Amino acid sequence: MKIKHQLAVFNLITRLLIILILWFSLPILIKKIVYKHIDKSLIEKKEKFIQHLDKQEINDFISRNDSTETYASFSTLHNEFLQLYRSKDGFINHKSTFVDEARSIEDEVNDYRVLYYNFTYENARYILEVGNNIGEIKDLTFTIRFFTSILLLIVVTLTFIADTFLIEFLLKPFYKIINTKIKFVNEPESFNYDKVHSYSSDFDELDSGLNLMMYRIQELFKKEKQFIANVSHELLTPIALLKNRFENLIQNESLDDEAVDKIASSLRTLDLLKKIINNLLLISRIENNQFTNHESVAIKESVAKTLEELEDRIQQKNIVVLNEIVEDFSFLGNKILIHILIYNLMLNAIKYNIENGKITIKDSFSNGKYIISISDSGQGMTEEQLKTIFNRFDRFDSNQDGHGLGLAIVDSIAKFHHCAISVTSQSTIGSTFSIVFPSNL
Repeated sequence: MKIKHQLAVFNLITRLLIILILWFSLPILIKKIVYKHIDKSLIEKKEKFIQHLDKQEINDFISRNDSTETYASFSTLHNEFLQLYRSKDGFINHKSTFVDEARSIEDEVNDYRVLYYNFTYENARYILEVGNNIGEIKDLTFTIRFFTSILLLIVVTLTFIADTFLIEFLLKPFYKIINTKIKFVNEPESFNYDKVHSYSSDFDELDSGLNLMMYRIQELFKKEKQFIANVSHELLTPIALLKNRFENLIQNESLDDEAVDKIASSLRTLDLLKKIINNLLLISRIENNQFTNHESVAIKESVAKTLEELEDRIQQKNIVVLNEIVEDFSFLGNKILIHILIYNLMLNAIKYNIENGKITIKDSFSNGKYIISISDSGQGMTEEQLKTIFNRFDRFDSNQDGHGLGLAIVDSIAKFHHCAISVTSQSTIGSTFSIVFPSNL
């Protein structure tokens, strides 16, 4: 998941958690505030009532001295009530207690916040109840919770959209740096050192760091190319001199047969050493992008030319070659390198094939991509061998000629042309090498 999506999801989860916290805590907070206001109001009504105990109607109630009688007063809508009656049990004087309970008033049951107040008057014990309807608080809590949820969801949605665009805007320089300076950079020489404008000092540091890193890499590439040039001159030149001396020496008639054989063996060793050095230099030049890739390359023509060059080796093992190339596919690349690629694959199919074996060359299009495959009926490979098949100097059959660089060269050429190469193989049945050319070639 990209960082912008991660940030957006993180912000969304954070806001949802805030919504849940507010959804549960806000009604509780409101209820607490409302209860505080109601309790204060009940205390005020209690104190006001106590102050007017000497009124005639209250004195008439008390003078009857009947503990079963009650003084009660109710509001019209039953939102409030006040009730006074004699206490039958003991109590603590002047103690106020708040209780939430249901009361039935004139056959209408409602929830009330009730203040119980115990007091004495003229040596008699009384209990005063002052109540306030709290049914509206539940309705209010539900309403607040409902509208708060809607409001918060709207806020979360709008801020999530805003965050998404803001994050996209802030991270735009980051992805530009990735695309222009990392992802699509194939050659150090073509690296773009232009500063990418951003609104963050962190991205500016990243841009500067990449520029500095690529400058160092470019310097190392220059030194490596210079080293390759020096190796090419310093190693190949003495090999050529030694070969000329051995060739001149072998023509000396005074040498016996044993000496001639030793010189001939030395010449073969020099040829092998020269070939190894040339192949290593070729791989290095390919990996350092020292070849042009703007030539028109026709696969069908290159395959036909390769088969013509390997005709003698094919006849030597009596191999049947089925050339089933039908597409006239061409692309911009390097003719010499593509020829080397096909040549090495064909040579590999011949070397590891059986006597009277078969090689099949096919091509096709899949999802707009051109695919060429070369199959043989040779000894095949194990799964362990397939893992290291493109490693340098890996050889699976010491009885065959070669030094283990052919497939390493194939792999380098394929990467140079942005091609994908795959291998399928079964022991004693054969192997198939497939090359997929990118659709934008």
